[in-house]
Amino acid sequence: MTAVSTPPVIDGDALMDFVFKAIDEVGASLNCALVVMGDRLGYYRALAEQGPLTPNSLAHLTNTAEPYAREWLAAQAAGGYLGYDPETRTFSISPEVAVAMTDATSPAYLPGFFQIAYGTIRDASRVFEAAETGDGLGWHDHNTDVHLGCERFFRPGYLANLTSSWLPALDGVVAKLESGATVADMGCGHGSSTVLMAQAYPATRIHGSDYHGASIDVARDRAQEAGVGERTEFEVARADGFSGTGFDLVTTFDALHDMGDPVGAARHVYDALADDGTWMVVEPAAGDHVEDNLTPVGRAYYGFSTLLCTPASLSQEVGLALGTQAGPAKIRDVVTAAGFTRFRIAAQTPLNTIFEIRK
Repeated sequence: MTAVSTPPVIDGDALMDFVFKAIDEVGASLNCALVVMGDRLGYYRALAEQGPLTPNSLAHLTNTAEPYAREWLAAQAAGGYLGYDPETRTFSISPEVAVAMTDATSPAYLPGFFQIAYGTIRDASRVFEAAETGDGLGWHDHNTDVHLGCERFFRPGYLANLTSSWLPALDGVVAKLESGATVADMGCGHGSSTVLMAQAYPATRIHGSDYHGASIDVARDRAQEAGVGERTEFEVARADGFSGTGFDLVTTFDALHDMGDPVGAARHVYDALADDGTWMVVEPAAGDHVEDNLTPVGRAYYGFSTLLCTPASLSQEVGLALGTQAGPAKIRDVVTAAGFTRFRIAAQTPLNTIFEIRK
């Protein structure tokens, strides 16, 4: 005899609460592109510089079509990004939002975060296909909004923390850098971290490497523009194959979890370091358990992990797929498997955890 299941009792209020939450989510999803639009067309900058504006005034100032400016402004006001005065029919930006949307030197600067999300979503259909086959999608396979957005998102955090708190948190490292050290910046991308360290420590030479050739081209240009070209060098190389030995410091910024074979990369770092050298690994902030990461930051990082970081790892040999929210325990497992014996959390921010690793 077949058992008849009892249908669940639906709470109508709870259902509608979820429906309206989903509607809000759709608006937030569309806002990802709207923020990129406002950043690219200069809408936020015009509002920050000129004060309250009508759609006509914003369109005139930015040399864009008024219907687009009008609808963009209304969408931003509906989302709480802008204020609206119905008497003057003007839209305004608060000082705090202006900082977050226009000040690239602030650690709260957000356009890059939206840009990398926008680029990631643009490539999502390819990830859907990969999920059915178990294949990956490499970093190099993504559009330039992913690459440029990544640099724009992470650089303000590095600018605010790298030389002021992260490196000083490492035992004896700053003294070496000030007197003249050799550094390998593994997985350097566009070279933001490389350039910042070279600017702060003129006696030190820094070797940046990344497997993505186009990013290395940008890194070289960035170093020349910053006036540190003579103290930096760059090569196209995988994490387990960058050149050089005897480094006083190896750095890896927001990249270890993306690697297909992080243990192999860690073994290469072990061999490349001087006996008293230090490996600084900067990773997205995460706890060791899923329940630790059920937060707004964890949600964003799990999203990137699904659509960007895990596919990147699966596209490479081994494909360990640590995930963006790997957590300290998994990072410890990776580096101890490579032979390192000392591991500690040296510093933390709301978005990053900084590990000090030694032989």
